Amino acid sequence: MALILVTGASTGLGYDTANALADGGHDVVIHVRNRARLTGADDTRWKDVVFGDLADLDEVHDVARQARRFGRFDAVIHNAGTMRSPEAGTVNTVAPYLLTALMDRPGRLIYLSSSMHRGGSTDLRRLATGTASYSDSKLWVTTLALALASRWEGTSTHAVDPGWVPTRMGGAGAPDDLAAGHQTQVWLATHHDVTPATGGYWYHRQVQTPHPASQDEDFQARLIHALESHTGVPLA
Repeated sequence: MALILVTGASTGLGYDTANALADGGHDVVIHVRNRARLTGADDTRWKDVVFGDLADLDEVHDVARQARRFGRFDAVIHNAGTMRSPEAGTVNTVAPYLLTALMDRPGRLIYLSSSMHRGGSTDLRRLATGTASYSDSKLWVTTLALALASRWEGTSTHAVDPGWVPTRMGGAGAPDDLAAGHQTQVWLATHHDVTPATGGYWYHRQVQTPHPASQDEDFQARLIHALESHTGVPLA
């Protein structure tokens, strides 16, 4: 039985991921934006709930403080995301970075990417100016995941493209399989025989080739430096 944190778990893929993990007998801590977003307030499936708006950096710090009281997680799934600008850069990239930097290193880290990351820009000035597009933010969080895979020995780190699925964010007409949208995250968080053991970019449990910049060590270093400067929080 593992202790697992899932961010953005009030609806959609995050909720499905958390449910599947709880059904598997794991202790699941879910993150939601606020109490009004909490689905099933009396639901005993969750070990606990942490609250905070990931578009607000002060609240991201508070989410990290709430999560730290559980100690070291076996896995953290950074599921929360938005397509809206200007919040996309903060919610999709900066918040996962901050939570990663501020919390104890878990056994496994899983970051939600998107096939749209391939259209992202390597112009990191957009991070500081708050003008990042959704595609930019997903390229950057994919790069963060692959950078951590090479830097943090002892933590298995992956990025996942869940597909274009019919959630509130994806829209009712999205063509991908909703059920398959959370299964890779659950598998990576709990399975004991994953190849590669770290540094994978996954789509439906198959390794894919991500944007070349995400695998470039120079761009990885520039991104981490930009995130450290933007947040004032170093990555250990």
